Amino acid sequence: MKRYIDLIEQTFEFPTREFGVDESHTLLFNNVRLTDIINQYGTPLKISYLPKIAEHIDNAKLLFRNAMKKYNYKGNYTYCYCTKSSHFRFVIETALKSNVHLETSSAFDINIIRALYEDGKINNNTYVICNGYKRPKYLEDISALHNDGFVNCIPILDNLKEIDYYLENSTSETVSVGIRIATDEEPNFAFYTSRLGVRYNDINSLYLEKIKPNPRFKLKMLHFFINAGIKDNAYYWSELTRFMFKYCEMKKICPELDSIDIGGGLPIQTSLVFNYDYQAMIDEIIENIQWICNKNNVPVPHIFTEFGSYTVGESGAVIYKVIDKKQQNDRELWYMIDGSFITQLPDSWGIGQKYIMMPVNNWDSPYEKVNLGGLTCDSADFYNTEAHSEDLYLPVFDIDNEDQYIGFFHTGAYQESLGGYGGIQHCLIPAPQHVLVNLDEDGNITTELFSPEQDSDSMLKILGFKSEKKAEPQKLTTNGNAKKVKKIAEELPEEALS
Repeated sequence: MKRYIDLIEQTFEFPTREFGVDESHTLLFNNVRLTDIINQYGTPLKISYLPKIAEHIDNAKLLFRNAMKKYNYKGNYTYCYCTKSSHFRFVIETALKSNVHLETSSAFDINIIRALYEDGKINNNTYVICNGYKRPKYLEDISALHNDGFVNCIPILDNLKEIDYYLENSTSETVSVGIRIATDEEPNFAFYTSRLGVRYNDINSLYLEKIKPNPRFKLKMLHFFINAGIKDNAYYWSELTRFMFKYCEMKKICPELDSIDIGGGLPIQTSLVFNYDYQAMIDEIIENIQWICNKNNVPVPHIFTEFGSYTVGESGAVIYKVIDKKQQNDRELWYMIDGSFITQLPDSWGIGQKYIMMPVNNWDSPYEKVNLGGLTCDSADFYNTEAHSEDLYLPVFDIDNEDQYIGFFHTGAYQESLGGYGGIQHCLIPAPQHVLVNLDEDGNITTELFSPEQDSDSMLKILGFKSEKKAEPQKLTTNGNAKKVKKIAEELPEEALS
């Protein structure tokens, strides 16, 4: 039987720039020997390789710079980080070191903006693009940013009434706003038009009736995003073209409009088989935008993006140990892990998201087809061929005498927030420890424990079984006079109380 490494090398182009195997037949992830981290911290284990964040930001900036130079594009490009992909401080601060701006989606995001400002990580000129359907607290906090001098805080109007709050409460000299346009969904989606944004037919009246009459308010941006992401298919180009013709139409009646936000959606690698041509795609976006603007005799817009998964996704990994092997019938062999897919990689369970999965060690051993099972009692807590890009093979090993570790890679976006980080998980499976991996000034690998494995005390506090101070029970009163009620009851005859 061939070795596992032979299977990978004959199936994929391996090693890659990101993955390789060292002389001890163990996996390298961005030249990090994963067994060293496992030996130091144990499993289950989440890893964030921070240099990957800067690498992707710099790469995206280069893609747009190359395309704009190729087509002599006169607008500017601004990279915003989509904070909902991962709100962790270490992610946002790492991204900010690469001179990015920020996109928010809720009121609590504004608290993060305030904290970053107080720490000197951002300033009043940092772009803060405020997306989402905004409840009162979010509206209030956005206006507070305007009034405190955040000149580049741009709320993206998601409905026709949102502007009313800013008109009444944002008192700064100039307030810039954007409008999100409701795009059509993919043909196979459950709904025809996105619930997010303002429909095309209402854009002109929203501007002419509510924004233009107030000289302090400027429509600076139109926002475009489709859930399917940036793909080279007829659907994407059709929606982008429709959007750009609307931009040109609005530019002719709104001279201060000068920017578009094309959202996020650059894909990340979810398989060793990956052939997305980033540069060709960005080239075509720039070429199409410029062609449509030239056709309509309007200047090209400045371009903003809100890359989230692309920024942080490929920095993440989750490492498990195989703790048991179960042969449940003649064909199905289960490798049981010391964690849970439902709680720790919820996208793999909820939407069938694929990740790069490889063993960490024993690459010189023979291999066999397996299914992977998680710790919860839910029958859906598994990862197998149906959920994976290809058939799932792992090294053969002796469970009594050998250790086998496996890794899931490019898991850095959304999994902690969707899984309820630090909260209560299915079957009370604890959140795993989280380790940050970085490079020092000399290029040496450093590790730091960001958070230990969740303990029982934190769960008991959330569930109400344990608290710092037990609240005194409250007495029920009627009209604030419990004693009077008691006295009246005592004076009543027994038959009245029976």
